[in-house]
Amino acid sequence: MVGVIDIGSNSLRLVLYDRIGRAPNVLFNEKVMCALGRSLNSTGRLNPDGVALARDNIERFVMLAHQLGVSRLDVLATSAVRDAEDGPGFVAEIERRTGVKVAVIDGMREGRLSASGVLAGIPDADGITGDLGGGSVELAITGPQPSGFVVSLPIGPLRLLEAAGDPHTAIDKAIETVPWLAQATDKPFYAVGGAWRALARIHMEHNHYPLHVIQNYALERPEAELFLGLIERQSRRSLEKIMGFSRKRLETVPLAAYVLAKLVTKIKPSRIVFSAFGLREGHLFELLSPAEQRQDPLLIACADMARVNPRFGAGGDELLAWTDALFPNETPAQRRLRRAAALVSDIGWSEHPDYRDEQIFMRCLRMPVPGIDHGGRVFIANALHARYGGEAEMPIVAGTRGLLDEAVFLQARAVGHAFRLAYTLTGGAPGLLHRTSVALEAASVALTIPEHTAIYTGEAVQRRLDALGRALGRRTLIRTEDSPPPKKRAGRDG
Repeated sequence: MVGVIDIGSNSLRLVLYDRIGRAPNVLFNEKVMCALGRSLNSTGRLNPDGVALARDNIERFVMLAHQLGVSRLDVLATSAVRDAEDGPGFVAEIERRTGVKVAVIDGMREGRLSASGVLAGIPDADGITGDLGGGSVELAITGPQPSGFVVSLPIGPLRLLEAAGDPHTAIDKAIETVPWLAQATDKPFYAVGGAWRALARIHMEHNHYPLHVIQNYALERPEAELFLGLIERQSRRSLEKIMGFSRKRLETVPLAAYVLAKLVTKIKPSRIVFSAFGLREGHLFELLSPAEQRQDPLLIACADMARVNPRFGAGGDELLAWTDALFPNETPAQRRLRRAAALVSDIGWSEHPDYRDEQIFMRCLRMPVPGIDHGGRVFIANALHARYGGEAEMPIVAGTRGLLDEAVFLQARAVGHAFRLAYTLTGGAPGLLHRTSVALEAASVALTIPEHTAIYTGEAVQRRLDALGRALGRRTLIRTEDSPPPKKRAGRDG
């Protein structure tokens, strides 16, 4: 178990992970709003009330982490601590109290860690990462190759609230000092930080978005411009009517919206993508070897989920290979999702059978895994919903159906029906599936089974094959090895 304590300008957080890896699981996550940077601009020092609160809670976090058995605990301090004249004294007191070294990271390092955090959660990220904290915003070009374009600007909303002069003017001037922002025009802007996550929640609430998952929530630029312009003009009373985020962030939200709006105007990104992964995840990501960093976090996370409560041990790769012939025209991205779905295709075996399809549908929609966007979540959820016998017309499916193109939605359902047939043939036992095969033949789906093998026959097998045929818009047939082709039949579910 490893832990990270993040001492930010606004919040203090402890997160414990099960390991350093490509897709670590969060075991504990606690936040305290200390507002260390509240008085920084006016006094040059940390907020005294925040200092007292932070000292006590950091001491508690360290003791708790050790009691829970962490093997490594890293304490990172950012903008407020590095800029305050009493920052060194605060750090020395924390180290004296806890015996743990505090790493005060500079703005460039903070920007690079945030960009690495985005890559940890979105492996194909290519654009600019912006991490808005209470005291500063870090900007970094983010992509498949390392970049030296990183900057830290002292325009965090908490700092600006008490600054002399118009905070909007300070924001405008600071952003104009960064000459390389236009290099990411028409590429995504990846938004990191609590205040920007609050904006994503507000937008979800306002638009009745069906999936309340911040990671990879995206707004196209025109929609983002309209929304941000609206939020930056809202009063605290108006914002208080919106549920789902910390009330202590209310005062910073309009300025956070203004910072993001000005960046959108300057950069002209294709869209804004909100990232729940940031500095802490980037810190862990950079502890990995280059080979580990290149691993697919979605597939690793799905394999981990499957190992938590296994039944008979059948592997996802076996199921993936068996269904390959049914989807000859899928894209590499769709095959990756089918592989992920195959890995988790048996995680619902211990659920109550009357609710299995609905439970697994919701679990897949909300699973805390990296490397997947919202459409991918809906794809896997629908595949497993069909795998457990759920119907496409059920109300639980309707809410998120619009997040997929209709053709992709139907493909996801067909993947699930293929998995359901496979589990009917074998009961989930490893080593049995490869003795059979399925294939597309002209207008038919053909299932080939060994001759004189009763385990692969029966009414349930025919019923599940017919359901797969309907999902693919084809007739069905069953043949035995070395036997003449049987008469085709229309797909039906008896």
